[in-house]
Amino acid sequence: MLHTITLDPSWQKALSEEFEKPYMHKLKAFLDEEIAQQKQVLPQTSYWFNALNSTPLDQVKVVILGQDPYPTAGHAHGLAFSVMPEVKPLPKSLQNINQELYDDLGIDNSHTGYLQSWAKQGVLLLNAVLTVEAGKSNAHQGKGWEMFTQKVVDIINEHSENVVFILWGNYAQKKGASIDTTRHLVIKTPHPSPLSAYRGFFGSKPFSQVNEYLKLHNITEIDWRV
Repeated sequence: MLHTITLDPSWQKALSEEFEKPYMHKLKAFLDEEIAQQKQVLPQTSYWFNALNSTPLDQVKVVILGQDPYPTAGHAHGLAFSVMPEVKPLPKSLQNINQELYDDLGIDNSHTGYLQSWAKQGVLLLNAVLTVEAGKSNAHQGKGWEMFTQKVVDIINEHSENVVFILWGNYAQKKGASIDTTRHLVIKTPHPSPLSAYRGFFGSKPFSQVNEYLKLHNITEIDWRV
């Protein structure tokens, strides 16, 4: 299944060797078997690499790391934290992200959770795991996606300059542990989920921090409105 999916040329070039590694062959076999067993794999196949296809490597300004896709059919579309335009009510973590954005910059995005416009401006919304079984959170953890997305993070760390990495929660912070903080800005806070948002996510002002850093390095700022 993976070999039939097109990938943005910048990422295809950077990741071509990755697709030939044993772990990726195992991941392909696992996903093919899940689909053969008529399990509902989310998001739909065309969205598996939406984050990379929406934000080419040479356009990455910001990386926001998530964990895995929403397990509710019709929600996930391949961008971390984002949901399809018609989804209501918004997931709790996304509601909290919108609340912090409003408190930080006065931008009210509460009408939608569709963050595709962020991706088009250079915000790579990357989940560590790119697929999930419907109704079963974390069902595809440990199958190989984590190694693939770690490679994505490593490529940006090594080959890009002045990128802002937003690491919400312990999971993302472990994934971003090797980022070179002399060349990039790393913003670490608790996760925006209801369980931890009040422990330091609220009031952290990540969105204004991003734009201040980009402006400092003569990079076009992000318009966070959607």
